[in-house]
Amino acid sequence: MIVGQTGESSDAMFARGASSLVGRAGGRLSCCHAELSPPRVSAPTRGSSAPLSPTTLFGDDPHRRLNILTGEWVLVSPHRMKRPWQGQIEEIPPDNRPAYDPTCYLCPGNERAGGHRNPNYTGPWAFDNDFAALRPGDGGRRLDTDGLLVARQEPGICRVICFSPRHDLSLPQMEVPAIRGVVDLWAEEYARLGARDDVGHVQIFENKGEVMGSSNPHPHGQIWAQQTVPLHPERERLHLLAHHERHRRTLLEDYLRLELEMGERLVCSNDAWVALVPFWAVWPFETLVLSRRPASHLGQLDDRERDLLADVIKQLTARYDALFNVSFPYSAGIHQAPTDGAPHPESHLHLHFYPPLLRSATVRKFLVGYEMMAEAQRDLTPEAAAERLRESVRKR
Repeated sequence: MIVGQTGESSDAMFARGASSLVGRAGGRLSCCHAELSPPRVSAPTRGSSAPLSPTTLFGDDPHRRLNILTGEWVLVSPHRMKRPWQGQIEEIPPDNRPAYDPTCYLCPGNERAGGHRNPNYTGPWAFDNDFAALRPGDGGRRLDTDGLLVARQEPGICRVICFSPRHDLSLPQMEVPAIRGVVDLWAEEYARLGARDDVGHVQIFENKGEVMGSSNPHPHGQIWAQQTVPLHPERERLHLLAHHERHRRTLLEDYLRLELEMGERLVCSNDAWVALVPFWAVWPFETLVLSRRPASHLGQLDDRERDLLADVIKQLTARYDALFNVSFPYSAGIHQAPTDGAPHPESHLHLHFYPPLLRSATVRKFLVGYEMMAEAQRDLTPEAAAERLRESVRKR
């Protein structure tokens, strides 16, 4: 339950950090510095005129968009969608899996690579990862050599969740009640692991497909629970907190209101959840799933909201599979409140989906070059990506 920050806190880094920006002074380029404090995000003004679409304002011209959750920018270059592709072409792995595979270490009754034998489970099932990235411990050892070589011991526990005993299924192929069972197990694991004294953050995620590094095609996800709130959730937490302190509403509550008003980046929804391509998306068909009611974590969802979370997950992942008529790869994860026992009214439960495919089932996006050395960049606009995802099921 302890949120243990290793080294300098992110708040301190934001307070003292600066990045170089280039501006113009007297017609000449000059360097200046901008503080890296969380940006002040203006809340939507009720009754104001409809916001201007970036498509209308910029057309095909390059422009930068701000990720209000992290403070990072992404360069959008719509005109580059016309360029020819002569790069790497991925092979589509055959999807002819049997319902049960005697060689699979995640199927019911089989022996795992670590020597343990699985029970004959009939629904979602979780177990300790046999090859965990984290280990339980006291987290007391530290290294600090003149502030130049800094390291901290990081205790934690890693779990694996099998979504189904069926080897041949994935989330879009499962029925909504079966996905609801996965949602319930996610909530149970979040509460149980988060109650540990050595856990400050519980990260639930799924890597689907060989291209995303999945080591086994059996439908499964993972949970890494650790002492420290990791980099990406911590960046989000700072921006969520700054907005809530200013407006007394969650940042994502205000952002969702604006997206519902505009409509152009929405993908699918129900009475409790909305899936959309975020304004600042980096991956071509990246999506963000938001709860309409600002819940801080899975444990705050009622039965109806859990049912509808299962429903929107099926809706969204089915659209992914229909887009290129392939089992769509992605990395997905849930961001929710830290597990320090304190209320977190700034937190707003949400899911990120990061799929790599770009032009087809065989062409994927790479984060290289400029994106490794400067900042994220995309060609396909988020508005165009959302339209394609909306239409994907209808064309099937």
